[in-house]
Amino acid sequence: MKVLVPIKRVVDFNVKVRVKADGSGIDLANVKMAMNPFDEIAVEEAVRQKEAGVVTEVVAVSCGVAACQETLRTALALGADRGVLVETDAELQPLAVAKLLKAIVGKEAPQLVILGKQAIDDDANQTGQMLAALLGWSQATFASKVVIDAAAGHVTVTREIDGGLETLELKLPAVVTTDLRLNEPRYATLPNIMKAKKKPLETLKPEDLGVDVSPRLTTLKVVEPPKRTAGVRVADVAQLIDKLKNEAKVIP
Repeated sequence: MKVLVPIKRVVDFNVKVRVKADGSGIDLANVKMAMNPFDEIAVEEAVRQKEAGVVTEVVAVSCGVAACQETLRTALALGADRGVLVETDAELQPLAVAKLLKAIVGKEAPQLVILGKQAIDDDANQTGQMLAALLGWSQATFASKVVIDAAAGHVTVTREIDGGLETLELKLPAVVTTDLRLNEPRYATLPNIMKAKKKPLETLKPEDLGVDVSPRLTTLKVVEPPKRTAGVRVADVAQLIDKLKNEAKVIP
């Protein structure tokens, strides 16, 4: 059973993001980049399923600039068997990524796609759902537990919802997006990092897959969020109610 794990290169979660002076986007100059944390969880889950003997091959896929090879090598060091990079300098939006992944799925023919529920740079939470829709596959989002029964041809997913937990049984092939509590990703050991350098990594272009990745949305301006004001201490309940009625902002 083959599992496809899409991963994204993002600004490291420990880095304070800065906006460019002209407001055209995020300043990425000399900024530490890393694998999207939710995608790390997806890689870990796929590798664990392989270690359990359920999965035979884990293929990591990334779409973006040439430097995404570093992120793919990290996935290979964590236990993925092969890497595929769809290299492009274009701004990739969720629908374009989903179309690229659909083409990769058609090429690789995996039985399961596991990916992070969202990326921490845009928080779109769209790619997994769009991919499932384009493929016409079953999907389960926000997974906190995944049990694969390859012989029976289905996967049981426990997912986190507002009211608690929901358990779904999906027919394979399927798309699953991961949540924080699914697992704790491992650290890549030095021997595995060295081994990852010898693992195969294929590079493609969007044109090779017949996919148009032209942006459909235009970013007009990027601004930093307003700074939080200092708190105010009130003398009594009456003053608190007065401030809530007359000063507190209502979020639509």
